[in-house]
Amino acid sequence: MCGHCGYIDFEKSTEVEILKAMIQTLNHRGPDNFSTEIFSSHQYEVGFAHARLSIIDLSDKANQPMNYKHFSVVFNGEIYNFQEIKDELQKAGHSFELESDTEMILHAYEEWGTECVHKFIGMFSIVIYDKSIESVIFIRDRVGAKPLYYSHSKDLFLFGSELKALVKHPKFQKNINKQVLQSYFKYAYIPSNDTIYQDVYKLPSGSIGILNLHTNNFEIKTYWDVYDYYTQDKINDVHHETAKEEVHNLLKSSILYRKVADVPIGVFLSGGYDSSLVAAVLQKEAKFPIKTFTIGFESGNNEAPYAKAVAEYLGTDHSEYYCTTANAAAIIKKIAFHYDEPFADSSAVPTMFVSMKASEKVKVVISADGGDEVFCGYNQYVAMDNYNRLLKKTKNFNGTLLSLGVNSISKIFPTTSFRRRKLSSLSTIFKIQDKYQESILFEGFQTMSVDVIKKLFKEKQKFSFHFNTDANLFKDTISMCMAIDYKQYLQNDILTKVDRATMAYSIEGREPLTDHRLIEYSARLPVEYKYKDGVKKRILKDIVHEYIPQKMMDRPKAGFSVPIYDWLRGDLSYLLDQYLNRVKIEENGIFNTNFVMKLVDDFKNSKLPDETIIWKLLMFQMWFDQWMKE
Repeated sequence: MCGHCGYIDFEKSTEVEILKAMIQTLNHRGPDNFSTEIFSSHQYEVGFAHARLSIIDLSDKANQPMNYKHFSVVFNGEIYNFQEIKDELQKAGHSFELESDTEMILHAYEEWGTECVHKFIGMFSIVIYDKSIESVIFIRDRVGAKPLYYSHSKDLFLFGSELKALVKHPKFQKNINKQVLQSYFKYAYIPSNDTIYQDVYKLPSGSIGILNLHTNNFEIKTYWDVYDYYTQDKINDVHHETAKEEVHNLLKSSILYRKVADVPIGVFLSGGYDSSLVAAVLQKEAKFPIKTFTIGFESGNNEAPYAKAVAEYLGTDHSEYYCTTANAAAIIKKIAFHYDEPFADSSAVPTMFVSMKASEKVKVVISADGGDEVFCGYNQYVAMDNYNRLLKKTKNFNGTLLSLGVNSISKIFPTTSFRRRKLSSLSTIFKIQDKYQESILFEGFQTMSVDVIKKLFKEKQKFSFHFNTDANLFKDTISMCMAIDYKQYLQNDILTKVDRATMAYSIEGREPLTDHRLIEYSARLPVEYKYKDGVKKRILKDIVHEYIPQKMMDRPKAGFSVPIYDWLRGDLSYLLDQYLNRVKIEENGIFNTNFVMKLVDDFKNSKLPDETIIWKLLMFQMWFDQWMKE
């Protein structure tokens, strides 16, 4: 795991000191080595920079940028099956000097071109300068675990693992993309492929971008899309036990691949099914107790005791930490810097805290995110299925009249209430009644009230839906929901959260449940193998019970719940006074100040039903202070 950045300057005006300043912003991603290299042509200049976190092949020869023949590369991530690909390349006549997956990438690209990506099992953000065809190739992993940002203008192309590296270039324009703010307040993150800045983008997951250095044309093509597997015919003739065995084998392969490292590794253990399975598989294969790490809270939801019980049963070397209000305060001050753009998943706080603690003992940590999206773990999937059945019963009614009726009923409830939010979403569905209604309804399950968003901004907002997924592509509603979450929520929220949190403390986070082989198979299984008779994640739970007794695991799903709103009404209330006061709100000129002040007042008096808007506002204001006032 590392950080990289660079530029393609068609005016050849970027000095090496600028490139060094760009990569220094990423020193937390790779403190073990910093290197830069500039490649000059009569038409352009290519600058590559790399900050290395040494995980595999710790020798200096494995530093980057790495050159081989007429290829140069900077790479962030891990190719877990690199040794197997090396063996294949050696049989084809290639020879290697290092034990590095980076060197393998160069040879694989020479042998197969961009098609080499189909052989890679891992997480990766790869940039290759191919001098023979005068092109720069950008490759991002299938699920989007590793970030890759870029901006493209007439004379300058910038790229980097984090936005802060691009911002450091003197020609970078920090103009807020106001169109994405609605999305931020809807989802608590800014969806791909947009960013908070105008004309700056995330390279789509599962895609390859090619910049032609003759024409300055940048073309992006998709090489992998999870929808392709959800929309295939289901494997209906496979027995549940046979499917369970195949899923089990894929899980073991995915988990054991992630332990490949030349440095100490550990596991984030919550005590839930997903992380307990990861810990169980690794411990079964280990000669010594593996290190596990758990975070707990002194108030609110606390899963630490469950994690401790699982750790004791498995025999791991377990560490348990409690995140206090003081700990949270210190972490909250760092979120805007490390996440680069407004990000309002409050579980970033404990994730950063446990990463900080784990970094004292290990350099690689394995997390278990993705299990809910792959195996149907969220309550909203089932609720969506039930809601959609009801909706279909009304499809022959006049949608406009139904919309007006439901909208009238919704106004009985407070503007920011949960019920009003859902009724408002349903009203919109009745009104639109097009082929996207199921995906729009699912979106409504996860987002803020339309009414609140409209009132929040000074300028009038045209409300839009981001997913726009044709429900007719999918065999069932639950599969559609899982596919959307895998492509949107998992990438833009969960994986972003873990990448920035772990990298903030210079440790590598690995995610075995996002292995593409696992989702390619699971997506085609009948939905009842994942959800049946009220049991979510059915096939995964059956596997976990082979390692850990069911009586230890069965309890209501809690998630990584953080007592953030108790803190903000208590010891951290000064943050609201500091960032959500009238002067600060007026300063950026974006929000309806009176409405925001009313929201803050209602929150302080515990009269705000949907309190998530307060955290979203706070995270935006802290980001604005961090990045727009420099």
